[in-house]
Amino acid sequence: MRVLVAGRSGAVGRQLVPSLVSAGHEVTGTARTTAGVERIRNLGATGVQVDALDPEELRRTVVAARPETVIHQLIDLSAADGAANGRIRREGTRNLVDAAKAAGVGRIVVQSISWAYGPGETPADERDPLDTTTAGPRARMVAAVRALEETAAELDTAVVLRYGLLYGPGTWYAPDGALATALTGDRSAAFLGSTVANDAVSSFVHVADAAAAALLALDWPPGPVNIVDDDPAPAHTWLPALAHSLGVPAPERAAGRQGWERGALNTLSRSRGWRPVRPTWRTGFADQIEH
Repeated sequence: MRVLVAGRSGAVGRQLVPSLVSAGHEVTGTARTTAGVERIRNLGATGVQVDALDPEELRRTVVAARPETVIHQLIDLSAADGAANGRIRREGTRNLVDAAKAAGVGRIVVQSISWAYGPGETPADERDPLDTTTAGPRARMVAAVRALEETAAELDTAVVLRYGLLYGPGTWYAPDGALATALTGDRSAAFLGSTVANDAVSSFVHVADAAAAALLALDWPPGPVNIVDDDPAPAHTWLPALAHSLGVPAPERAAGRQGWERGALNTLSRSRGWRPVRPTWRTGFADQIEH
């Protein structure tokens, strides 16, 4: 299959491109820099330099690649800038979907998130609505996620992968990531996450498992699907465990959580054949240190 991966340079994209190539797909990957293009070529794929925020340039790139499927891995969190990432979700997705239409592409696999659901007492599944209860930065984030998912759904088949918090190489939760720096009290690293060990429940997924889900999603039916591990857990449980694995101080336990801080379930993705190699962060955190 001819596949175009938009945003190969993100944490998931770096794992996904070699998996697609190994599976026998003809892969074109996009990057914003010449260095990114070279990395794509070194993985056996065709690399193209393009800015997803340039609609005409992106249209030409997608039409020339003639993909049968587009995989959306566009993200902009290098500076922990929520506004920049929101723009990529809104404008980048709009441009990519328009380019896919121009190229006659009917299938798209899209990177979304699993913590945009509304409040609840138990982990969310795909039947739960996105959050409409908050204001401020979270409301803007959820609005951008909604725009991303609705825009993708304009194509005939849009599979929306709602990832958990990504850990592993290239993420904030890696040994060289921003969370380890933040836990030492050094705020020089850009980090949008929390370092409060409270009752807020999160769901994680290793980047390699996230990439494996994107590969399987080439054959999945449309709609949202949570890509999270088997073990949603409160911050007062997972944060000290991660700190211990990273060799940095653990924060003191605190109380409280927001209603939307509930984690998510992977029942649907498992029913479609996805089996995370790291089914729980409890072993996954330690595994990323060993490797």
